[in-house]
Amino acid sequence: MREILGRRRRNRSALLAAALTCAEQWRWPVVPGAGLQPRPFRDRFGDRTEDGGDGGSRRTDRRRSARACVCPRSDCAVPGAHPCDPPLLAATTDPRMVRWWWTQRPDAPIVIATGGAVAAVSLPAASGARVLAYFDALRVRTGPVVASATRHVLLVQPYSFDELGELLIQQEWVPTSLRYHGPGGYVVLPPSSTGGGGVHWERPPVTGPGAPGGAPWLPRVADLLGALVAASAATPDGSRLAF
Repeated sequence: MREILGRRRRNRSALLAAALTCAEQWRWPVVPGAGLQPRPFRDRFGDRTEDGGDGGSRRTDRRRSARACVCPRSDCAVPGAHPCDPPLLAATTDPRMVRWWWTQRPDAPIVIATGGAVAAVSLPAASGARVLAYFDALRVRTGPVVASATRHVLLVQPYSFDELGELLIQQEWVPTSLRYHGPGGYVVLPPSSTGGGGVHWERPPVTGPGAPGGAPWLPRVADLLGALVAASAATPDGSRLAF
């Protein structure tokens, strides 16, 4: 029990420290994510229809996660990993506000608002691993990369929808598995935990020459998009965002 409590305290301290780094040092506006809550035991089982093998069908139990999103949607596509209360528009770089938020909700995921200081492009994890290996082989520099069990998120310089549209129109086909986190969007950062598991840095942020102020260096989306489209085309995942 002591080990579990100690691990929980360390994770809470790490969340607050990471949120303050984003806001105070990197000037990336942050807001607490919705987070998770225990699911009532009676709701931990659902049912589904399966082929009974004799031309009929049968109902079977399906175990659900023991934790559900705090938001009111029972079918939340990204449990815990989105803004709720406060909303995304409340995202700030004020360290006093950030400290108060994570003091009140120390387990809250870290959500950054994209479009102003940072943006992102995300793709399925298998495609992300392939494209990072491709970039490494060509010695193409990438910025920070966030990884979850199902997605890779590449952080890039802010882009407008007009700029993105001009880039996408040059592609023969753009798969639905490639997602864009620009103005009005958001991304969850480590060391957050969500309904899909934890997120971590596949490529940690690096500050130094070429980076504005104390913020990490970010590539231009135009320098990466062609390879990201090609990698995503091999792993389509429909219109529903899996996190």
